[in-house]
Amino acid sequence: MSETRWLSPDEQSTWRAYLNAHRLLLDAVDAQLRRDSGMPHAYYEILVRLSDTPDRALRMSVLADGLRVSASRLSHAIARLEERGWVRREDCPTDKRGQLAVLTDEGFAALAAAAPGHVEAVRGALFDALDPEQVRWLGAISQTLADHLASRERRTG
Repeated sequence: MSETRWLSPDEQSTWRAYLNAHRLLLDAVDAQLRRDSGMPHAYYEILVRLSDTPDRALRMSVLADGLRVSASRLSHAIARLEERGWVRREDCPTDKRGQLAVLTDEGFAALAAAAPGHVEAVRGALFDALDPEQVRWLGAISQTLADHLASRERRTG
């Protein structure tokens, strides 16, 4: 077994600052959506993912993977969205074992109504605090981390 590679003081400080900023950012965005649109950020993300696809539909398993949530957690969220009339489930035409989540016209309207406030919340919580160079760096660093973690996930299965 290899020796633990402890974080340096600078790395530890950066890690803690990242975690704190990440939590505060997600809390701010979630609070705005709940207050102004009556939905948690998790539901908004589901609606966005569906709105970005042809026919506004995705297999439930693909949607769960994209959102990085369990099938049961997604199923629970979809049930709540069905109650609101924003999403419906349909059998998958190519695989009888699968189901599709489909964004309804009412769901698309709810998303369109929520989007301006959400964008303003993201802008206020994140981008207004950064200059253009910092935005570019944040984008580059975020993409580097996402690529690195996806590569590690593929290797470890």
